[in-house]
Amino acid sequence: MPAAFRAWWLPGLLLGLSLQLRAGVEACSCAPAHPQQLLCASAIVIRAKVISEKVVPASDDTADTQKLIQYEIKQIKMFKGFDKVKDVQYVYTPFDSSLCGVRLDANKKKQYLLTGQILDNGKVFITLCNYIEPWDDLSPLQKKNLNHRNHMDCSCRITTCYTVPCSVSAPNECLWTDWLIERKLYGHQASSIHPTSQSFSHLPSIHVSIHASIHPSLHSFPLLNVAAA
Repeated sequence: MPAAFRAWWLPGLLLGLSLQLRAGVEACSCAPAHPQQLLCASAIVIRAKVISEKVVPASDDTADTQKLIQYEIKQIKMFKGFDKVKDVQYVYTPFDSSLCGVRLDANKKKQYLLTGQILDNGKVFITLCNYIEPWDDLSPLQKKNLNHRNHMDCSCRITTCYTVPCSVSAPNECLWTDWLIERKLYGHQASSIHPTSQSFSHLPSIHVSIHASIHPSLHSFPLLNVAAA
């Protein structure tokens, strides 16, 4: 390789690697979580219609260059968060996608299931790491479960199974086995299925059945309770 070309190529390569590393660091990253985990971890769960959006400063500090998207919403129903707020008119999310900002459709007045946290200043804050779905994308069973239950049963500790054997370590543990069975994380279990008992004999050393009788809240987001075979 000619010296002149090498002198140009090496810095270019290093710059490219630097940009790739920076992009990896700055990209939004959320740990895999079952929908039930996200519902239980949220301070607020509501059904709402998005009315409008605008970009606002993240704080009153003029030196703060961060921006937020302020979504004006019409709250249709609250499922969780009664003890903290009564009526939510705005939700906020980071403007930058690298900070896990959420993009909601404000043009079509679309309805969403929104989950998020409540900041010290009372603002409702949502990110891509929360459970946020268009309301029409939820199954009838998920909607029924949300509409008829004001309090989430969060006593089941969820463990994701990536390999077998996969076993429980506590009586209240539920195994999330979509990856084992379907080779995708958000499969049959993570979506709405009817909570009938079934077993998967091809999973070695464990017997798997849907854990619905003890934890009725998992009817819409069913998990598996596992006992040693």
